[in-house]
Amino acid sequence: MMIIIYTIIASFLLALILGVLLGFFQKVFAVPVDEKVAKVRECLPGANCGGCGFPGCDGFAAAVAAGTAPVDGCAAGGAETAKNVGAVMGIAVDAESKVSLLACQGSKECAAARGTYNGVHSCAAAHQAVNGTKMCSFGCIGFGDCVAVCQFDALSIGEDGLPHVDYSKCTGCGMCVKECPMHLFSKVPASRKGAVALCSNRSENKPSIMKNCKAGCIKCGKCERGCPQKAIKLVNGIPEVDYSLCNSCGTCVEGCPTHVLKLVENIIG
Repeated sequence: MMIIIYTIIASFLLALILGVLLGFFQKVFAVPVDEKVAKVRECLPGANCGGCGFPGCDGFAAAVAAGTAPVDGCAAGGAETAKNVGAVMGIAVDAESKVSLLACQGSKECAAARGTYNGVHSCAAAHQAVNGTKMCSFGCIGFGDCVAVCQFDALSIGEDGLPHVDYSKCTGCGMCVKECPMHLFSKVPASRKGAVALCSNRSENKPSIMKNCKAGCIKCGKCERGCPQKAIKLVNGIPEVDYSLCNSCGTCVEGCPTHVLKLVENIIG
């Protein structure tokens, strides 16, 4: 019986000593915490999704406090989180929610294939090995590298062989923008209105474009000439829209012979 009592007393004393020592060493070896890091971290949603490009919310908060990450870099949190983080950092943020937009309509039905591809089913690998799987060397390869990196389940490859964006889930994190070897994705404001060209073919060879893709821009310039607001210019073979002038009249959309131009609000609305 006494052995049990002595054991209990010894265990209690040992635990007490260890507790005191742990408290002492915690103070001695404590690492100072940047208050800004803690405050930024409190503003974040805690999703730890990696959409910001950093290892979780803690990594992003530390990067923001160090000035190596933008205050509006939290994709999961959106505009409201960006404003709160900006307030902590003393930076005025006019943040707006953004989404990803694919500038290609080269589906299986529209774009001619080069042939049978037997390599690694990766857009990056196919682009490097054979310059893509379609006759249009500017178009979507369709192996879904963008789908693989999307942390929000907002992308999927459709039956037409193209990635489709679920705008109810897209946060505009930009991971697909970075991953696409063809640079077909771009981040656009979710509230944007106006025309957009869904083609990235910068070739000036019109017969080749028409042969290789039924949905390719043939550089006819009809959109530029016909725009009542003079909001469209052909830049490097692609119609670019000045959204400060465009009023979504739809003239270019109706007049485009290959239906390259669409109204953004009809795509992401």
